[in-house]
Amino acid sequence: MKYAIVIVDGAADLPLAELGGRTPLQAADKPTMDAIAASGRIGTVRNVPEGFPPGSDVAILSVLGYDPRSNYTGRAPLEAAAQNLAIEPGTWVFRCNLVTIVDGIMADYSAGHISTAEATTLIVALNKALGSPTIAFHPGVSYRHLMTCRGEVNVSTTPPHDILGEPAARHLPTGAGSDVLRDLMDRSRDLLAVHEINAVRADLGENVASSIWLWGEGTPPVLEPFARRFGLSAAVITAVDLVRGIAALTGMDRIEVPGATGYVDTNYDGKGLAAVEALDTHDLVVVHVEAPDECAHNAQVDLKIQAIEDIDRRVVAPILRRLRAEGDDWRILVLPDHPTPCSLRTHTADPVPFAIAGKDVRGVVTDRFDEAAAAGSDLHIQFGHEMMEYLTKPSRNG
Repeated sequence: MKYAIVIVDGAADLPLAELGGRTPLQAADKPTMDAIAASGRIGTVRNVPEGFPPGSDVAILSVLGYDPRSNYTGRAPLEAAAQNLAIEPGTWVFRCNLVTIVDGIMADYSAGHISTAEATTLIVALNKALGSPTIAFHPGVSYRHLMTCRGEVNVSTTPPHDILGEPAARHLPTGAGSDVLRDLMDRSRDLLAVHEINAVRADLGENVASSIWLWGEGTPPVLEPFARRFGLSAAVITAVDLVRGIAALTGMDRIEVPGATGYVDTNYDGKGLAAVEALDTHDLVVVHVEAPDECAHNAQVDLKIQAIEDIDRRVVAPILRRLRAEGDDWRILVLPDHPTPCSLRTHTADPVPFAIAGKDVRGVVTDRFDEAAAAGSDLHIQFGHEMMEYLTKPSRNG
C-alpha cells in the first residue's frame, strides 16, 4: 500500500460576505480535492484538543498520529529539532519572530515576509550584541527563528499572529523569567532601528524588522519513531521548520525542495514532483503547504483562494495520478491542520474538513470538499491523532 497526506495549512475558514457567503474552500476551483471527496469519504476531525493552543504545532502532531495531550511540550523545541540544535538539560527554547511594530501596534508578525538572507544577517547581529553564556539566537527561515535560554523559566507568551492590530505592550511575556525576555525585546529594537538592512527595506517601502518577538517556549519532547508506531516508512515535504522538526523527532525522512518558501511564492510544482518521487521509496509521503495560512493571517482572501487552487493542481493532482498508477493499493488524505479564518486573521480550534479516498474507502456521495459538506457528513473524528490509524488500517474504515 502507498499512502499520501496533503496538509493544506489553515485552509478551513468562515463564510465571507465578499465571497457571497462562501468560504475560500467553497470559492476555489479545486477539481482534484473535489474528486477525492466524490470518490471516497469526507468528514471532520478535531486536531486541537480542548485546552491547547490552536497552532500548527499541536494540530500537525495530531495529523501525524501523536496525541498532543501526552506529546506536546511547546512549539519552539520542535523547530529546534529541525535545526539539529543540541538542547542541554535546563535549557528552554523560544520562537523568535522578526516583527514590525508601528506606533506600538503589532502591524506584521513576519516583517513583510523578510527574506532568509536578510533575516539571517539580522539574527547573527542580534546574537553578537545580545547573546551571552546563557542566551543564544539561532537563524531559521524568513521571519522564523529561535532563541535558547538556560535557567529557570515559567512564562506565559502570546503568538504575534494572534495580536495583529493590537498594542504589543498588552501582550508582552509575563511570569518568572519574563523580565529577561522583555529586556531582550526592548534592546533588539535599538539595534534593528539602525541596521542597514532595515534602512534598505524602508527605502523600498517594505515592512522593516523593528523588533524580535519571543513566544512558543518549551523543552524538547521525546516522540516514538513513526516507523515503529505505524509500521510504515515515511517522508515529509515542507518549507516550515516546525514540521521538519516533528519529522526529525519521529525519524521520518525530510525531503528539501529548492524554492519552497512557506508562502504563496513557494515551489508548488517542486513539492508535487518530490512527493511523486518519494512514493517510489516510501510507504507514506506527507506534503505540508503553508501558503493558505499565511494569506489568512494577512486577510488576503483572493491569495488564499489562489493558494488552494495551486495546491490542488500542482501538488494534489500529480500525487493522485501517481497513486492511481499503483492500481488499487493506495489511499490519499487531504485536510487542513486547523482553521485560519481571514476575518479573524488567526487560528481557531474548530474541527476541520477532510477527504480520504482509495482502497476500501466508501462513503456518502458528494461532489465537493469544503466545510459545509464535511459538517453534513456522517463521519466526525473527535481526536485528531486517531486519523492516522483511520488512514492506514483498512479495518478502521470502509
